[in-house]
Amino acid sequence: MSDFETEDSGSGYDSGDNSDAELQAAFERGDLKPGLNVEFNGQQRDRVNDVAKLLAKTEAIRLQLPWQERLDMINTLAPLAPELAIQMEKHEQKRANLFKGNHKLPYIRPEEDPVLNDFKREMLFHRQAQTAVLEGIPRLHELGIKTRRPDDYFAEMAKSDEHMQKVRANLMAKQQGQAKSERIKQIREQRKMGKMLAKQTKVQREAEKKDMLDKLKKFRKGKLKNLDFLEDAKALESKQKQSAENRKKRNKKFGFGGKKKGMKRNTKSSSAGLDGEKGSSRRQRGVKAGASVNKRMGKSRRIKAKGRK
Repeated sequence: MSDFETEDSGSGYDSGDNSDAELQAAFERGDLKPGLNVEFNGQQRDRVNDVAKLLAKTEAIRLQLPWQERLDMINTLAPLAPELAIQMEKHEQKRANLFKGNHKLPYIRPEEDPVLNDFKREMLFHRQAQTAVLEGIPRLHELGIKTRRPDDYFAEMAKSDEHMQKVRANLMAKQQGQAKSERIKQIREQRKMGKMLAKQTKVQREAEKKDMLDKLKKFRKGKLKNLDFLEDAKALESKQKQSAENRKKRNKKFGFGGKKKGMKRNTKSSSAGLDGEKGSSRRQRGVKAGASVNKRMGKSRRIKAKGRK
C-alpha cells in the first residue's frame, strides 16, 4: 500500500476527530481543500531478511515447555497398508472408467487429476498420522501418561443422540444394500454357471451319441469286429440311472422344498385308521377294502346264534 502524508493547514484541526459535525465545520472554515491528501512518492523502504535476528526473536518468544505440553513430532510416512493400496487402486480405476464411459469429459492423466491428487494427499496425511501414533503412544507411556480413558468417563457429545441414530441408520441401510447387491450378484453368477454346465452336459451327450452311431456304422461296414463300445455305453447309462435314483432317495429323505409344517398332523382318515400301515395290514389279512371290522350280523343270524346258546 502507498503511504499518505497529510499537510498541516495551521488551523489546529485534529485529523483524529472524524465526526460528521467537525468535518462539516472544517469545510465551512475552508480548512478542507482539494488536493489536501497527496500520494507519497518517496523512496520505498528496503526489506531486509535478517535470518539470524528472526531466529533469535523466535527463540526468545518460544515457550520453553516440556514435550507432553507441546506434543510436536517430526516423523516420516508410515508404510502404505495393503488395504489402502487396494483402495487407491480402486479409486484410480473408478476415475478411469468415468472418463472412458463419458466422451464429454476431457481426459486427464492420473498424475494431473485434481480428484486423485486430493485423494493421494489425504493418504499422505493418514500415513503421517499413523507414524505419529506409533511413535507418540510409547513416548506418552514412558512419561506415565495414560492414553485410554477410564470406563466411567463421561463427556457430552457435540451431536445429539437422535442425530447419531440417523447416521447409524443411514450406515446400516448402506451396508444392507451392499450385502443385498452382493447376494444378487452371486445368484446371477450361480445361474450363469448352471446354464453353462447344462450346456456342456448337453453337448457332451450329443457328442457321445454321435460317437456311438459312428461306431455302429463302422461295425455294420465291417471296420469293427466287436460291440464292446455298447457295453461301455450301457455302463455309463447305468451309472447315470443310479445317480438319478440316489438323488430321488435323498430328495425323499431330506426333502427338496415345499410345505413342511403340519405334515405329521392327524386327519379324519388317519384318525379313523383308513390309511397308512393300518389299512395295508387289513388288506394283508384278507379284509376287503372299505369293509368294517366290527360289522353287525343280520337279524336271522343273531336269532340262530341265541338258539345255539
